[in-house]
Amino acid sequence: MTIKEVRTHRVSAPFHTPFVTALRRATAAESLIVEVVDGDGCSGYGEAPQVWQVTGGSVAGAEACVQQLLGPLITGRDADDLTGNTRLVQRAAQRNEGAKAAVDVALHDLAARRLGLPLVRFLGGTATSVPTDVTLSAGSLVDAAHARVAEGFHVLKVKVGVGGDLARVRELREAVGPDVVLRLDANQGWTPREAVTVIRGIEDAGLDVELVEQPVSRHDLDGLAWVSDRVGVPILADEAVFGVRDLVEVIRRRAADLVNVKLAKCGGIGPARTLLDLAAAHDMGTLVGSMMETQVGVGAAASLVAAYGTTAVSDLDAAWWLSSSPVQGGPVYERDRVHLPDAPGLGLSLEQR
Repeated sequence: MTIKEVRTHRVSAPFHTPFVTALRRATAAESLIVEVVDGDGCSGYGEAPQVWQVTGGSVAGAEACVQQLLGPLITGRDADDLTGNTRLVQRAAQRNEGAKAAVDVALHDLAARRLGLPLVRFLGGTATSVPTDVTLSAGSLVDAAHARVAEGFHVLKVKVGVGGDLARVRELREAVGPDVVLRLDANQGWTPREAVTVIRGIEDAGLDVELVEQPVSRHDLDGLAWVSDRVGVPILADEAVFGVRDLVEVIRRRAADLVNVKLAKCGGIGPARTLLDLAAAHDMGTLVGSMMETQVGVGAAASLVAAYGTTAVSDLDAAWWLSSSPVQGGPVYERDRVHLPDAPGLGLSLEQR
């Protein structure tokens, strides 16, 4: 059975609350959904989220890459040759990780559907749900924290790097008490010296922060290593690691204690598995993250976590922010867990408009 067609669908899914970080303010998830269709009419789906400030990827750019290069490359090929198809996709273009991730995930989804297996089982796992943190975007935090804890979330990710961070973390810790896990994400918002000053202040105040994510510019690995060497709180590399070469360099410099693996950064499930294995081989902590994307991207990431596991609770709340979804089915949220559907592949379909 061959791949008959590769389709693209632009979607815009509104958030119920604006999402604000040191890098951007967003009110909707703008994404490209890629659909790979076999000769029987069976479809697999993947997603390329638009994140100008992190990956540089856009919906228009991903669509051009898929329509002009990746789609024609795999059309007519054996739909069951997952290894060959994904290898072609990864080698076809420089960068364009979002577009490659969308096609890679769609090929995995299609392969799992053709065997009648949920994606997590196709990947070798059996778990049906995974825990997630939830993000408190920059701005007023205490009311949001109280609401999220009341809704059953136990790990809160706090966006910092926008000024007054020590006072805000202190206020938040006092508001939620000692039993809620707090992790910070500066989104590259500090200089190395600012990062050390704030993190040491947090340590001296006994505010019990689990980790700090990407405190400095992704290009400043020396600075990242400098911070890691001078604080006790574990440092999580995010934007600094897109692919294997980036992770090798972070490991070589001992620049971070953990790595945040995201499908849209590294190019899909195949590259993500490599990154998780590489980190584990060097005793580096792991979690899987998500961009601001729909149930397509979150379902793929959650399936990967359910199959492979991570050392820290993953960051899979992206689709929780949506006030409406462009797809039917897929993962659902219950308190602080993402539940995977008991259905072939990702268990979802694109909503007919």
